[in-house]
Amino acid sequence: MAEVLDSRIHVVNDDDEIISKRMHEINYYSRSEQSDSKEDKNNEIYQPPDEWLPITKSRRGNSWTATFHLLSSGIGIQTLSLPIAFLYLGWFWGIVCLSVAFVWQLYTIGLLVSLHESVPGTRFSRYLQLSIAAFGVKLGKVLAIFPIMYLSGGTCVMFIITGGGAMKLFYQLLCGDCSSKHPLTTTEWFLVFITMAILLSLFCTNLHSVSLVSFLGAIMAVGYCTILWIVFVAKGKVDGAAVYDSSESGHVRSIFNALGIIAVAFRGHNIVLEIQGTMPSTPNRSSSIFMLKGMVASYLIIALCFFPLATVGYWALGNKIPINGGVLTAISTTLNYHMSTPLLGIIYMQIIISCVTAFQIYSMVFYDNLERLYTSRAKHECPKLIRMGIRIFFGGLTFLVSVAFPFLPSLALIIGGISLHLTFGYPCLMWIAIKRPPMKSAKWLLNFALGCLGTALSLLVVVGAVWNLVCRGLDANFFHPR
Repeated sequence: MAEVLDSRIHVVNDDDEIISKRMHEINYYSRSEQSDSKEDKNNEIYQPPDEWLPITKSRRGNSWTATFHLLSSGIGIQTLSLPIAFLYLGWFWGIVCLSVAFVWQLYTIGLLVSLHESVPGTRFSRYLQLSIAAFGVKLGKVLAIFPIMYLSGGTCVMFIITGGGAMKLFYQLLCGDCSSKHPLTTTEWFLVFITMAILLSLFCTNLHSVSLVSFLGAIMAVGYCTILWIVFVAKGKVDGAAVYDSSESGHVRSIFNALGIIAVAFRGHNIVLEIQGTMPSTPNRSSSIFMLKGMVASYLIIALCFFPLATVGYWALGNKIPINGGVLTAISTTLNYHMSTPLLGIIYMQIIISCVTAFQIYSMVFYDNLERLYTSRAKHECPKLIRMGIRIFFGGLTFLVSVAFPFLPSLALIIGGISLHLTFGYPCLMWIAIKRPPMKSAKWLLNFALGCLGTALSLLVVVGAVWNLVCRGLDANFFHPR
C-alpha cells in the first residue's frame, strides 16, 4: 500500500480539483509533450541568422548613411512630373495636395521607425517581417509579399528604361553627327545600363556597403532637381505658357491623375525598415535615434527639391509641359526653351548615375529574399558564386521586362498606385495592430482613418490611371524600345 501511495502525486487540474496520477502517467505525458515539441521544431522552416543576409549582414550604419540611402531612394524621375499635377490642380490645390502628401508620408515613415523595435528583443528589419508581426503569418504574407517584390522589381525596371534612355540622349548630345554612323539601339543602351548596375552590385554585397554609392546618388538626384528649377528661374517663362489650364483642371479624371502623380512621387517606404536594419542598437541607444536624425535631414532636403521644382516648373512651362515625361521631355524637345549643351549633358549624367545607384538599394530587397530562400534550405551562408548568380539572374529578368514592356513609364501611375498602400495605409494599420491603443482613442482614430484613406487613395489612383489610359490610349510597343 505504501508503494502505491509513493507512486502517486497530487495534481491540481484546470477546475481547481485535486486529482492523483501515477508517476508513469506523468512521465508519459512529459515524454509526449517533448516529442510534440520536437516534431514542431522539425516542421518549422529554418531561419538563417541575420549576419548571412545582405540587408542585415553589417550593422555599422549611422544617421549619415541613413540620410544618403533615403535621399538616393526617395528622389526619382517621378519628381520631374510634379508640375503636371499643378497644371491640373492649379496653384492653391496643387500646393495643398503636395503639402498634405508630404506630411502624411513623413508621419508614416515615423511610424515605421518606431515599430522597428516595438517588441523587446526583436528587430523588424524588413517590411515583410513587420507585416507578419502585425497581421499574422498568412495574412501578413498575402498583404505584403506581392506589393513589396512587385514594387522593388518594377522600380528597377523603371530605372533601366529611364537610365538607358538618358544614356542614349547623352551619347547623341556629345557625339552629334557621329552618333548617326553606328548608333546603338535603345535595347543596347538598356543592356549597357544593366551591365553597369550588375557589376556594381557584385562589389556592393550588402546594404551598408552601398553607402558611398548612395552618397553619390544623393548628390546627383539633388543636383539635377536643383539645377532644373534654378535654370527655370533664370530663363523665365516659356512663350505662350499659361499657368492655369481651365479646360483640364475641372475634369475629375485629371484631378485623379494629379493626385496620383503627387502620391507616386513619394517612394521608398518599402525599404525604410531595411535601412534602419543596417544600424546598431543597444539598450542605451536605440537604432531609431539614428534613423530619426537621418529621416529629418533627408526629408528636409527632399522638400527643398520637390516644392521648388513643382512650383517653378509649373510657372515656367505651364500648359507647354509634355504630359508624357514631364520636365525631362520638355528640356530635350523643342518647346522654345533650349538649354546649353554642357548643362543638358550634366543633367543627363546626373540622372544616369542616380538611376544606377538607386537600383542598388531597391534590388537589395530582391537579393535578400532570394538569399533567404537559399540559406533556409541549405542551412549555410550563401556562397559567392550563388550570390553572383542571384544578381545576374535578377538583372537579366529586369532587362527582359524592360525590353518587352518599354512603355511601362506610361503606366507609372497604375504600377505605383497598386502598391501605394505600403506608403500611406499599411504603416498606420500595423501600428494599431502592434501597439494596440485603446479603441476609439485619439491615436486609434487617427491611424485607423489614415489607414483606410491610404488604402482608398491607392484604389483611387489606380482607377484614375486606368480611366486616363482608356481615354487617351496606350502606345504599346512590345519588344521595340524607342
